[in-house]
Amino acid sequence: MDPALLRERELFKKRALSNPAVEKRQAASDSGSHKKKKPKVDKESSSGSKHNAESSNGNFNIKTSSGYKFGCLAKIVNYMKTRHQNGDTHCLTLEEILDETKLLDISMKQKQWLMTEALVNNPKIDVRDGTYGFKPKYNLKDKKALLRLLDKHDQLGLGGVLLDDVEEGLPNSAKAIKVTNNTALGDQIIFVTRPDKKKILFYNDKHCQFVVDEEFQKLWRSVPVDSIDEEKIDEYLKKQGISSMQETGPKKVLPVQKRKKQGGQRKRHFKTHNNHLAGVLEDYSDGVPVKK
Repeated sequence: MDPALLRERELFKKRALSNPAVEKRQAASDSGSHKKKKPKVDKESSSGSKHNAESSNGNFNIKTSSGYKFGCLAKIVNYMKTRHQNGDTHCLTLEEILDETKLLDISMKQKQWLMTEALVNNPKIDVRDGTYGFKPKYNLKDKKALLRLLDKHDQLGLGGVLLDDVEEGLPNSAKAIKVTNNTALGDQIIFVTRPDKKKILFYNDKHCQFVVDEEFQKLWRSVPVDSIDEEKIDEYLKKQGISSMQETGPKKVLPVQKRKKQGGQRKRHFKTHNNHLAGVLEDYSDGVPVKK
């Protein structure tokens, strides 16, 4: 090897040993990398705190959302219904309701909404002098009240009463009503199951249990009513002063008829121009006419 190159190599090594610039640059780069990472962590934490602040004051807060409000209302209504069915029919204040339903952490704005709008306008809540109770469709106190209701429906021709409505309004209804005939009401109530599996209660009027003469049965069955519409039968009964029994079954929903698409494309109509030149202009749509 050239001796001049060897001398330059040795001088380079000495300079490198006397000035460790590479080690300082690594340390500086390491410290710089740490400094760069720190603000990134701070940025994430600051963004997290900002998100929490927005969630506590903005739309992300569950307790201020409309779904939470109506969820509290549904919980209150269900609780009032359950306690009414268990026999607790006395009214409660809003504070007592919130205490028993464990909704004490709601805001004053939500309490005001419950007092002025939600509970007052709810059809299942009865408001009495600042207190609230459950309002069923039929307010029944005992078995006798149920029999009077069914007898009234039977006398007025209103049909039966849904079992769900009776269970909603009669406290401890499971003890008073059973499908079996072993109970005290078994021979006084008739249960009928609708096609939608809902049960209807009818009053069993024992005065109607009599033997009908066979001749009258033949006359009854000989009258044809198949060709007569139900509305016409109802009108005839009303003219005779007889009220027909109202239908308590589920109403049939008529299917929506879809519009038929018109076949083919519509013919497009174009405006005609130059009507005053009808006798002068010639039609060249079939080609140029041959001169004779």
